[in-house]
Amino acid sequence: MIAPKFPDNEKERQKAVEKYELLDTLPEESYDNITSLMAYICDTPISLITLLDKDRNFLKSHLGVPFNESPREISFCGHAINSPEAITVIEDARVDERFHDNPLVTDHNAIFYAGVPLVNPEGYKLGTLCVYDTKPKQLSEAQRVALKAMSKQVIRLMEEHYKNIQLQKLRLQLEQRNRNLEKFAGVVSHDLKSPLAQIKALSELLEQDMEADLNEDSRQYLEYIKESSDSLRGYIDGILRFYKTDKDLEKKKDWIDATEFTNEIQGMFKGDKKATINTLVSVEKLHVNKAALTQVFVNLISNAIKYNDKNQQIINISISGTDEAYHFAIADNGPGIPEESASEIFELFSKLHEMDRYGKEGSGIGLATVKKVIETLGGEIRLTSELGEGSTFEFYIPK
Repeated sequence: MIAPKFPDNEKERQKAVEKYELLDTLPEESYDNITSLMAYICDTPISLITLLDKDRNFLKSHLGVPFNESPREISFCGHAINSPEAITVIEDARVDERFHDNPLVTDHNAIFYAGVPLVNPEGYKLGTLCVYDTKPKQLSEAQRVALKAMSKQVIRLMEEHYKNIQLQKLRLQLEQRNRNLEKFAGVVSHDLKSPLAQIKALSELLEQDMEADLNEDSRQYLEYIKESSDSLRGYIDGILRFYKTDKDLEKKKDWIDATEFTNEIQGMFKGDKKATINTLVSVEKLHVNKAALTQVFVNLISNAIKYNDKNQQIINISISGTDEAYHFAIADNGPGIPEESASEIFELFSKLHEMDRYGKEGSGIGLATVKKVIETLGGEIRLTSELGEGSTFEFYIPK
């Protein structure tokens, strides 16, 4: 018996094998289907998908043998990956000096072998797709072509597996990053809101104590300080809400009365005498995350009022449904949104207006939070708008 030599690039080849994270994994139907098909096409009792590890031949799929690995030094596949040929065929291993006393031949009656190296996109031979028989045999040209073709399919499966691993790792990294950002947002919120509150309180105290000595400019400066403190506090609260959205969405859905829900929303804005909110509800019950849906409505209606340029703000709410989803629409009679800005307004920190109707600066967080909530619930939001006439935000949430 002649043991197969290690390829010259063995160190790099081994790293390539390990990167796919398939060693010592359980059988998978997608790989087993290929070995079953090749056994049928080649009319052999044994078909394998192998990965050559440091000192063993791991069988990712093994049809016709009870074991899932064997020593590399006795492997036929070790010779196959060293061959310059696209396919290695051994018609009778008993008369081949490399294999005549090989335990696979003497103990397991492995007489015939045909193997095609599994070559990844970087050119490394990871293992083989191979077939064995217990008697001498020859392959037809069609069978050879089939083996070569299916070896490429094995590589496609391996590449897909690798990409899925990378996506999973990326997802975990993003989840960890989001947890870190949420924690950071909480820390920043706590550490900044307290001194901001103190700044505002001290400004008010200074204004009261020195009321008689302050000139108009000084009073204006103090007012600027208080307004800036309020704006920054609102900005911090918005960031914190954005990163806490996922936790809110973990709450289970509840059945709620659709009309009662819109009445509650209307009640939140009854203090604004210039705003008229109309509702059109064509469903009785909603099976939704009420907290998340309320957050969306409050954000959209608040924006419709704050950035409305009309003396009387009119907001029309409609709720309807199909067998698959609930449909919602919030329309206003405001200034409208330019077409070129329609996609940008949902991005975090994107602001269409510098100031709202009350002279306060927006944070650019509200609509980004709305979009995040709706998409996390499996829905989608879209905007239609006409300059000077108003805007309509339509969104759906799957049932």
